[in-house]
Amino acid sequence: MAQSEFLKVAIEAATAAEAVIRRYYLSNLEIEVKEDRSPVTVADVETEKTIKSIILEAFPDHGFYGEETGKTNADAEYLWLIDPIDGTKSFVRQYPMFSTQIALMHKGELIVGVSNSPMFQEMCWAERGAGAFMNGEKIAVSDIDELQDAALSTGNIATLAGSSSWAGLGELIRGVSRIRGYGDFFHYHLLASGKIDLIIESDVNILDIAALSVIIEEAGGRFTDLEGKALDLDTTSVLASNNATLYDIASNTLRYRESS
Repeated sequence: MAQSEFLKVAIEAATAAEAVIRRYYLSNLEIEVKEDRSPVTVADVETEKTIKSIILEAFPDHGFYGEETGKTNADAEYLWLIDPIDGTKSFVRQYPMFSTQIALMHKGELIVGVSNSPMFQEMCWAERGAGAFMNGEKIAVSDIDELQDAALSTGNIATLAGSSSWAGLGELIRGVSRIRGYGDFFHYHLLASGKIDLIIESDVNILDIAALSVIIEEAGGRFTDLEGKALDLDTTSVLASNNATLYDIASNTLRYRESS
C-alpha cells in the first residue's frame, strides 16, 4: 500500500531529526533542568525545530504539540505530537536508549506514527489500515496467548508501585515466562515485531507513546492505558499486548485504578 503524504512527511522529519541528533550525541552538552525536573539540551530544541519546520511547511494549517516548543494551533483538525528526543536522560548520559517520536492525530484519533532510534538504526512506522513496518519490512506481534509463555517488560512504574495494583503486578511477574525492563521506545519496538508480549507503564505522557500506539495496533496488538481507556492527550499509563487474550489476563490481574 502506498504511503500517505502524512506518513512521507513524518518519515522525512524523523530522518532530518536523526542528522541533528547524531551531530550532538557524545558532545557533552550543557544540560538545563525544566520545572518537572526533566533535562533538556540544545539538541532537544534544535531537533524539535527541525521537525516542526518540515511538518508545518508541508501542512501549514495543522496543529503542533511538541515536548520543547509546546502547542501551536492546538485546536486544528490535524494535530502533530512530537517528542524530539524521547529519553533525554539516556541521551545526556551517552547510552543509546532514546528515540524520536512523531505522531499525527485527526479529530482525536491517532492515525500515523513514526518511531526512530538513531543509535539502534531502527525506524518503525505505521498508519491506520496500512500495517506496521520496521526499516521497510512489515512486522507483526507474536501469537503467544498463554501467560506462562509470555515475556513482560516494564518501563516507568513509580505510580503503580504506590498503588493497590502493585500486588497484581507481582502476580503477573510470577506468572510470565520472563520479566524484563527494556523501557523507552525499545520494548515497544520489540512488542510490535513479535519479540516480547506485554508492556506495563504507569508514568508516561502522550508524546512518549502516541506514535508507538499506532505502530503496535497496526502490527496486530492492543494498546490502552492501564484502566483500559483509549489514548488521549491526558494519558499517563500503558497496558500494551500482542493480542486480546494476554491483554485481558493482564488487565484483570492488575485491576488498576488511577488514584484521584
